[in-house]
Amino acid sequence: MAEYKGIMVYGELIDGKLSSITTELLGCGRRLADELKEDLLCILVGDKLGDAPKKAVAYGADKVYAAEDPLLKDYQTDSYVAVMEKAVKDLSPRILIFGQTSVGRDLAPRLSFRLGVSVSMDCLELSIDPGTKFLQQTRPVYGGNARATFTSEVFPQMATVRQKAMSPLAPDEARKGEIASIKVELDPAKIRTKVLETVKEEVAGVKLEDAQAIVTGGRGIGGPDGFKQLEELAKVLKGAVGASRPPCDNKWVPDAMQIGLTGKIVTPELYIAVGISGASQHLAGCSGAKNIIAINKDPEANIFKEARFGVVGDWKQVLPAFTEKVKELLAG
Repeated sequence: MAEYKGIMVYGELIDGKLSSITTELLGCGRRLADELKEDLLCILVGDKLGDAPKKAVAYGADKVYAAEDPLLKDYQTDSYVAVMEKAVKDLSPRILIFGQTSVGRDLAPRLSFRLGVSVSMDCLELSIDPGTKFLQQTRPVYGGNARATFTSEVFPQMATVRQKAMSPLAPDEARKGEIASIKVELDPAKIRTKVLETVKEEVAGVKLEDAQAIVTGGRGIGGPDGFKQLEELAKVLKGAVGASRPPCDNKWVPDAMQIGLTGKIVTPELYIAVGISGASQHLAGCSGAKNIIAINKDPEANIFKEARFGVVGDWKQVLPAFTEKVKELLAG
């Protein structure tokens, strides 16, 4: 029977560089590895990895496994699952964590099925049970209205982690680690899909998923013009503007701005909800925010139950004064 040891992070790359979620996972993995007194492993899969393995070491990895092959240029389920299945069986990590990204949502469940183990998706917290040393995986349930903690007695213990739920370490370029290559053996005939074209989503300013501050408008904004005032506040905070589902359904703003169960999941430091009632479908997308501020004229609005601070009033009167005060404080 294999001896399962080490915490493995599946690292994602964007334009040849470590993605922000990868550095966050390495920060989380470093903490778990230190607690277990085991190594932090990182596996990178792609066509040309460049200096990404060295960067992974700088962000906390003890050992980086690099799987490079022209067939791995674009993410494709068949090829990536095959590479990861072989790597995990060969290396036998105790814990395997992915980002809750489009890749992680596809790759982790398929890999867990191949390995015959469970996976907890969209976790907000990971910790080690001091008694059993098993991974405790905490994730939102019931549309974000509650949290549940799961564990598994079967190895590897797998989880995906929501973006911005963990913090990266400060990179240390002087840090030493081992970099090893993984031999890739892929049969092109078994890759059933082919990438014909890649269309990048053009986003002006900070992406919602990366923003530390988000100003979000709901049905109470009343129309597309109101979002211009939200943009002013977001600009002051160097953040992004989001929306609940009604503004997107009414075409006040693009669908790409939707936050919620059927939109994007965000976990910023600051989330300002303007004219949002606080339906469970919307809260599912923002409940991981560190601080929620609500502005709503309805004192019974559900959003106030989730908010750390709240203002009961008409947003058209509250927001200009709020924005000016923020400008004043930041200028001081």
